[in-house]
Amino acid sequence: MVYVMLAEGFEEVEALTPVDLLRRAGAQVKTVGVTGKTVTGARGIPVVADILPEEIVLDDMEMLVLPGGMPGTKNLDASAFVQDTIRYCVQNDRYLAAICAAPSVILGSLGLLEGKRATCYPGMEEGMRGAAAIDVPCVAEGKIITGRAAGAAMDFAVALCAAICGGATAEKVAREVCHAIG
Repeated sequence: MVYVMLAEGFEEVEALTPVDLLRRAGAQVKTVGVTGKTVTGARGIPVVADILPEEIVLDDMEMLVLPGGMPGTKNLDASAFVQDTIRYCVQNDRYLAAICAAPSVILGSLGLLEGKRATCYPGMEEGMRGAAAIDVPCVAEGKIITGRAAGAAMDFAVALCAAICGGATAEKVAREVCHAIG
C-alpha cells in the first residue's frame, strides 16, 4: 500500500499526479487526510481523502508520499502522526518520497538526507542538511525519492511507479500518458 499524506495547503499536482500514475500502474494507493476527511490544497481545490490517519495499516505500507506546497508541508511537519509514520518507514526499510518543500522542511530537518543525493524546491536546498543537493526533476537514492517541484510531478510519479511496480511498468505508464522519460 502507498499512502499519500494530505494536509491543508498541499500542492495538488504534487499529490494527485503520483496517485493517478501509481493507480494506473496497478499499485494500491490511499490518500490520508491528516487534517480531516476533506483537505483543501494550496490552490483552493478540496479533495476528499480516502482514509483518515487512524485507518492506516502500517504493516501494509510500502511507501509514504509527502507532497509539498505551503502551508501543506508545514502542516505535515507539525503532525505527530506524520512524524511517527516517517520513523516507521525508516525503521522498517519502506520507501519514503517527498517533493518540493517536503525534502527540505521535513526530511532534511529529520537528518534523513545526510550523505544522500536529493532535490527540492529551488532556494530551499540549505534545509536538506548534509545532502548533496542536485538540480534535477527527481532523485531516487536507496529508499528515499525526492522531487523538485510541481513541474517535476510527472517525473516524480514515474519514479515512484518504478520503485513500487518496476521499471517496465513505469515506462509503460509513462508512454500511456505521453510523458517522455530519460
